[in-house]
Amino acid sequence: MEKIANYINGELITPFSSQYMDNIAPATAEKYSEIPLSDNSDLDEAIKAAEIAFPSWSNLSANERASFLLKISEEIKKNLHELAKAESRDTGKPLSLAMNVDIPRASANFEFFGHAITQFSSESHSGVDSINYTLRKPIGVVGCISPWNLPLYLFTWKIAPALASGNCVIAKPSEITPYTAFLLSKICKKVGLPKGVLNILHGKGAEIGNEIVKNGKIKAISFTGGTATGKKIAEISAPMFRKISLELGGKNPALVFADCDLEKTVDELVRASFANQGEICLCASRIYIESSIYKEFKKIFVSKVKNLKVGDPNQEDTNMGALVSAQHKEKVINYIQLAKEEGGTLLCGNETLKLNPPYDQGYFLRPHVFENLNSSCRTNQEEIFGPVVSLNTFENDDEAILLANDSDYGLASSIWTSDLSRAHQISERINTGIVWVNCWMKRDLRTPFGGMKNSGLGREGGLEALRFFTEPKNVCIQY
Repeated sequence: MEKIANYINGELITPFSSQYMDNIAPATAEKYSEIPLSDNSDLDEAIKAAEIAFPSWSNLSANERASFLLKISEEIKKNLHELAKAESRDTGKPLSLAMNVDIPRASANFEFFGHAITQFSSESHSGVDSINYTLRKPIGVVGCISPWNLPLYLFTWKIAPALASGNCVIAKPSEITPYTAFLLSKICKKVGLPKGVLNILHGKGAEIGNEIVKNGKIKAISFTGGTATGKKIAEISAPMFRKISLELGGKNPALVFADCDLEKTVDELVRASFANQGEICLCASRIYIESSIYKEFKKIFVSKVKNLKVGDPNQEDTNMGALVSAQHKEKVINYIQLAKEEGGTLLCGNETLKLNPPYDQGYFLRPHVFENLNSSCRTNQEEIFGPVVSLNTFENDDEAILLANDSDYGLASSIWTSDLSRAHQISERINTGIVWVNCWMKRDLRTPFGGMKNSGLGREGGLEALRFFTEPKNVCIQY
């Protein structure tokens, strides 16, 4: 049984406690590796290594740091199939999704920020008798904590800009899906990343994750995960006057207008609802349809959802794999029961699902579609993070906006219309950090990423990420 190792000071090492937890493959419910249970002893060693490495790493030129990031990017590309298989096994997601999205995006993150740092510029402001210019210096030792749903994709999304900016990183992947972070450790060793620049600690969020957040030597925290955990990080960090970036939950609305391209809209919203088993913070979970086309939309949408193939993640034609854990599957099932109790009508999802061994023990669940749930019910207000969506109607633009904004979350939304003027007007009025018009999950790494309200604090991506991981200093010189 393989034991995953921590990555500290450039070496793969066992945890000081010698304690491990099981790593379970969601598609088969079988244990296939063991995960270190790191503690403060491991953290102390990682911080010590990072502090020693910081002066030399931060003093490298942008091009020198970029060269390491680009080497890592290339190694991820070279190991695409191995990494994708590991990601699929660790998460339960279809192998095709990991091959086409997760791993290529992880490579792209290192490539993008490797190039971006060489173009990162600061401001200067000239006056009548003086000039002001801004220096942007790395913060020091920073913490990056990533979630389980897109493990390597989101792990690298944080690490890459932090390293590019000249910081040294203490990183913690989710204990539910740690394996590709372990493989990334091996890649960093292979390309010769200087010792201590990146340190990866495995273990439980409530244990080593909490210790990382509490440690005053860590000067900034970038976190993606649940809103409740984000609030705790904010509470701990506030008295430290420490930078935090929090990308949290979502309950994302989709607004479908009668003038949309119906076939394209349905196809895209089926994907937006159930990609990665609905385990993406950006998934559409509240779909509002203009009443005049509701019956037609519902008929086509439900038909296409029923045709999604759920099962063996290794099959090319599989649309949905397993949910990430037994506990998460149980949580989603509880929400399905709640939706029924709240008066929802189940349109699909209760069909029999029979899989052959070894997948008959896996955490699979069919996609569920409900209607007749009011906007204020828990099903429409709380993040489920699984294959469950609700359909409802609206009569006009104002009601559509009112329904879309009726949420404590504000991460992403989508608008489906052929009226460009309407698209601009609603995009301005809708309270989400991201608005997609006639598309979903179309990402440009240069753009700011993040949400409003309970969906987070701050922005990631592009220059926003490089600014977060640096401290600005103004210098004023009088002529």
